Amino acid sequence: MHATLELNWKPFMATESIVVREVDDREQRIQWDTTSPMHLDLSTRVGDWTIRHGVFRGGVSEGVEIVRLKNSRMHVDVLPTRGMSIWRIECDGVRFGWHSPVIGPVHPNHVPVSEPSGLGWLSGFDELVVRCGLQSNGAPQHDANGQLEFPLHGHIANTPADSLSVEFDEASGRVELIADTVETRLFFKRFRMRSKIRIHADRTEVELLDDVTNELETPQTMQLLYHINIGAPILGENSRLVAALDELAPKDAHAAGQIDRWDEFDGPTTGQAERVYFGRPRADETGYTHTMLTSPEQDRGFAVSYKTSTLPAFVLWKNTAAEADGYVTGMEPATGFPNRRGFEEKQGRLLDIGAGQTKSFRIKLQPLMDAESVDTTRQKIQTLADEGEPTEISNDPRGDWTDLDG
Repeated sequence: MHATLELNWKPFMATESIVVREVDDREQRIQWDTTSPMHLDLSTRVGDWTIRHGVFRGGVSEGVEIVRLKNSRMHVDVLPTRGMSIWRIECDGVRFGWHSPVIGPVHPNHVPVSEPSGLGWLSGFDELVVRCGLQSNGAPQHDANGQLEFPLHGHIANTPADSLSVEFDEASGRVELIADTVETRLFFKRFRMRSKIRIHADRTEVELLDDVTNELETPQTMQLLYHINIGAPILGENSRLVAALDELAPKDAHAAGQIDRWDEFDGPTTGQAERVYFGRPRADETGYTHTMLTSPEQDRGFAVSYKTSTLPAFVLWKNTAAEADGYVTGMEPATGFPNRRGFEEKQGRLLDIGAGQTKSFRIKLQPLMDAESVDTTRQKIQTLADEGEPTEISNDPRGDWTDLDG
């Protein structure tokens, strides 16, 4: 059986409030709509899954829609209101995400993305997976008069999605949540991002399949970065980052001070400033590269695999500050590095996208729930790393990778 459910995007009216689990106050603020076409319980040949559609009530989360995809071991919380971000994943009772000082999810109406500093994006940042783009994805850029041209991380994360639908296949146990998010401005841009969040009834793996189309009649350039953020309980003192990279360099002098342990993590440390490293990933015969964060005990982890043909850059964000200040690390596949857009353009790292052309981006996320799966993933990455020359590590920032004047 293969079916598609198309939903008309209408104002949401909750009919029942259900407390699924008292994880925190935010969970209790979700109202699930039992009359929604997305209130589904289905059995497949390989297992069962459910879909729930709801909305947050109260505070800055008021009106944020949530869709929960759930199989027997895992649930994935998707936020259509926030550009199809993944708020968090829970697998076998373990939460994958982080504890941001921002108590979200925050409705885009409360995120001043284009405030003069260009840093307003940070007012809504608390997801496990959030997309940065599509016109720009890096640091704020101002013109010669100090006027903001491009804000931090762009607009797509704070653009609500539309045309929400579900597709499922009974034979394989596959379910896909599908939506379009359109980033547009008269005379400047019109990008349509069709996103599919795919899970299977018998797997603890999440696939992100994004197709971005330039709907103008003129060629454009674009950027995209996937901010994938993991905190406790996976991240902790002695956690390790395992990756197959051709090249690696620190973003700045502060990061360079720990280049010898770029892949190691401290525990939460009051006053610790973020460190960022840039890399070029190595792909296997399928075109994918693989990265993993391990827990301190090496018995759990989180793996990220992605297609390097359109995501040829990798960013590691180490923010080992105090828990209350946002203890987290980011594993970030990207089209380029998160510098000012003008700098990336000079370095030839903007992605050309012709009139009517579509670019495809593919990412797989996998919670790793035991030492065996962590070790298997480590061996796979190590095999890939051993296929070429050792990683070329720069002790200092590279002038062609880091916008030193930014």
